[in-house]
Amino acid sequence: MGNVVLVTGGTVRLGAVLAATLRARGWTVLTSSHRAAAGADIVADLAADGAADRLWTDACARNGGRPPDALVNNAALFTGDAATLTRVNFDAPKRLIELMAARGGEGAVVNMLDCRVVRRATRDAAGDYERTKCALRDYTRDAAAALLPRLRINAVAPGPVLAPVAVHEGAGATPLGRPTPEAVAAAVAFLLEARFTTGVILPVDGGQAQGAGGRAA
Repeated sequence: MGNVVLVTGGTVRLGAVLAATLRARGWTVLTSSHRAAAGADIVADLAADGAADRLWTDACARNGGRPPDALVNNAALFTGDAATLTRVNFDAPKRLIELMAARGGEGAVVNMLDCRVVRRATRDAAGDYERTKCALRDYTRDAAAALLPRLRINAVAPGPVLAPVAVHEGAGATPLGRPTPEAVAAAVAFLLEARFTTGVILPVDGGQAQGAGGRAA
């Protein structure tokens, strides 16, 4: 099947562009969604107990019994209670990375963050959504170091391309212009294929982080 990548939340909005971009670059893409109607390869409600384990098992089965070569943790909830947001936005990506690491081989992971967490030093005063993304940001850095050399783990922090747009209201100016889904997808593809890069948080935010005095990792 060639290089196989699992893209969670890979059927709508940014996820659909991610999947299309990776296919165009020669990847075999497996997509997941929490709804069967979305046309995903695998249906997995990541808010449910054990869903990440079942998703990984199904992905391996669809890849001839072998784990995918890469993982893009794109699925996310923007609103909801704190426990559900944590399960989908942090617990599920973390568990999928753990399962990928357990296979013993090499692989690449890209976690999808949010441009606002690049410059947030702590989780204090953040909303529930931002707290989950801050936790995933910190885990990205920790896991990148802990899982060397088996996995390369990086993250992309998109700007207001993310839906719903209201999530980014008041987030700040974009001096370079509003990023497109295709620009975000290109950054994800780069990090998946950057053989000697790990532990990087890459903003694709039109310059928001720099304009606010922030600094990329």
